[in-house]
Amino acid sequence: MTTIEIRDIPPDVERTLRRRAAEARQSLEEYLLALLVAAGRKPTLQEVLERVSRRSGGTLSLVDAARTVRTDREADGGL
Repeated sequence: MTTIEIRDIPPDVERTLRRRAAEARQSLEEYLLALLVAAGRKPTLQEVLERVSRRSGGTLSLVDAARTVRTDREADGGL
């Protein structure tokens, strides 16, 4: 496994993370590892859109998605 060192964490952020770890009954290292694993395994919106584009054979961008939602809302009376 890889070791990561993070420097210059603002003191208020460190306090908050230590408190949250204690509330979760975890060490700070366990708590931060869980956060990093969750963040690393969750795809970004761009990654999801790229995956959808590959599956559908078409292309989809954030602009296209926003335009589609806007068009659908207007067709539904602006809901």
